[in-house]
Amino acid sequence: MSSRAVKVGMLGTLSMSLAACGGSSYTASCVDGYSYSGGQYKLVDDDDCDFGGDGGRYFWYYGGTATSSGYIYNGTTLKPRKGEIKSKSGRTLQRGGFGSGFSGGG
Repeated sequence: MSSRAVKVGMLGTLSMSLAACGGSSYTASCVDGYSYSGGQYKLVDDDDCDFGGDGGRYFWYYGGTATSSGYIYNGTTLKPRKGEIKSKSGRTLQRGGFGSGFSGGG
């Protein structure tokens, strides 16, 4: 196995280990799924995700980098299983930490 493959494999293992710890906190942003373009979603008010999401149009996007033009990229639509999740407005969507299985909010 080449040294590059070993480094990549070790990095993946480290990332998975850190994610499994669950001691992290995450920020969730409500986005418009219909706006997806160039790897970015348009940010919308948290209320759009809170009230049913308009048939799947609006959903939570975890992590990512927001732009000054109101878009976000480099996040994920996969909800973290552990850790604390707060909306961009500061409301707690999920409480949790190391070893915690509790999730709440909505």
